[in-house]
Amino acid sequence: MPASVICGLQWGDEGKGKVTDLLAADVSLVVRYQGGDNAGHTVVIGDETFKLHLVPSGALHEHIRPIIGPGVVVNPRTLLDEIQMLESRGIEMSKLRVSSSAHVIMPYHVALDGAREAAAGDGMIGTTKRGIGPAYGDRAWRTGIRMGDLLDPDLLRSRLIAALTEKNAVLALYGLPAFEFESLFSDALSWGQRLAPFITDTTAIVQAALARDELVLLEGAQGTLLDLDHGTYPYVTSSNPVAGGACTGGGVGPRQITEVIGVLKAYSTRVGAGPLPTELNDEVGAHLVETGREYGTTTGRRRRCGWLDFVPLRHAVQVNSVSSIVLNKIDILSGLPEVKVCVGYRVGNELIDEWPMSAAVLERAAPVYDTFEGWTQDLRGCRSIEELPAAARRYVAAIEQRAGVPISHISVGPERTQTIAVRGDSLVAAR
Repeated sequence: MPASVICGLQWGDEGKGKVTDLLAADVSLVVRYQGGDNAGHTVVIGDETFKLHLVPSGALHEHIRPIIGPGVVVNPRTLLDEIQMLESRGIEMSKLRVSSSAHVIMPYHVALDGAREAAAGDGMIGTTKRGIGPAYGDRAWRTGIRMGDLLDPDLLRSRLIAALTEKNAVLALYGLPAFEFESLFSDALSWGQRLAPFITDTTAIVQAALARDELVLLEGAQGTLLDLDHGTYPYVTSSNPVAGGACTGGGVGPRQITEVIGVLKAYSTRVGAGPLPTELNDEVGAHLVETGREYGTTTGRRRRCGWLDFVPLRHAVQVNSVSSIVLNKIDILSGLPEVKVCVGYRVGNELIDEWPMSAAVLERAAPVYDTFEGWTQDLRGCRSIEELPAAARRYVAAIEQRAGVPISHISVGPERTQTIAVRGDSLVAAR
């Protein structure tokens, strides 16, 4: 029953889309297990770039059955647009399946998300304003509408009437107009009719595939440090990107997962509010933003950039039970005279090297750095460890040593082919 989980080890944007696409060549199913269209997974194949928000990244392989699991919140309009976009570019979507238990992001969720962020002022979280949090909130309150409900007009009518009674009252408090029932009901019925061929019990599909010993890849969105329980609360997402979320959100049991692949960027980035201890507001930070094209796939917002931080990395490896790491974007560090990594924090008079669960503590944390020699070579043409410059090999080996798990792949560019597969003890030998 070989199921593998791909999860981000930082604040999201680690390059999980490329990793999922790369590893999907050897599996049968790719299952997206949480988040919504706040995710932005970019896959580059030759001269073509695909930006995906809901459809699993592995869908670009003809043999893959892409699954949107029960832990995802789905904006039907976004999904329909994404299906149309992919089909127009020659990607077959007939095998896509969406869990009937996945919750629907309704237009009132989007309106409430934006209203709450605007009302928060300086205390805003920095959400994508896609309605993710309010949709997950309704799921927890047991007042949400699920994808399967779109196929049952009577059930949909009763649930939508109940929802609008509350939502319109809340929207009025923010000075926003109410949603009209008949119009929204008609839209929702239309979404259900158009998506009916895709909506089903995806857990049964996943379990049947595992029973046949087919390889299943579970793809997460966002990252560990944005996890609702293990991240920098309250500056977090509304779901569980950690590997454990793949069980509930993907429809698998813990013993069915055979490996957890953590995706790590060679430096740190974050979008929105919240602590980023190694943030660089200087020329190096500008280099990382521009050379790394650090602008959000979903929102276009400029990402905050900083040096790689070993403190949350160790935390992420532990809570995800990571078995191997894929290291992305090391090519972006080329040209820097030196490369730093954070090995601990100074908080007042105390030196700590354990990840504090309090965002307030992190806001006061001053990073303590180790410094590595930089390199000038362009790494995008490297296809083996031996082709990397010695300074880059030492940097990669230090990451592997600090993380305590092996690095399986090193990405040196956005394309599928710009990847080094690491085998044996080559990293240890390179130190």
